[in-house]
Amino acid sequence: MTALTEVRNIGPKMAAQLRAVGIDTAEDLRALGADAAYLKMLAAGERPHFIAYYVLSLGLQGRPWNDLGAEEKATLRRRFDALKAQAGPKNAARSELEEALNRLGVVPEDKLR
Repeated sequence: MTALTEVRNIGPKMAAQLRAVGIDTAEDLRALGADAAYLKMLAAGERPHFIAYYVLSLGLQGRPWNDLGAEEKATLRRRFDALKAQAGPKNAARSELEEALNRLGVVPEDKLR
């Protein structure tokens, strides 16, 4: 069995979060896929974080975390928002920080959907 940290972009912290929800090996993670694994993390109480989601998604593709174009980022953002909604009301709303950054115009609203 292969350690989770052997998957690109997965460091000790994310590996610990994955193990906490029963994903113990790289093979377990690959079998589940990014969406199911992230949904398990949300269901266990992890706070939603878009960067963590796309880092996981790209890592499973063997890609560096910063290898993300605007169109793909928008697609992943929609999937992330759908996962938050699926996880339940606790995770459906944006975090206070995310809301504050959006009000400041850090990310144009049309890029978030």
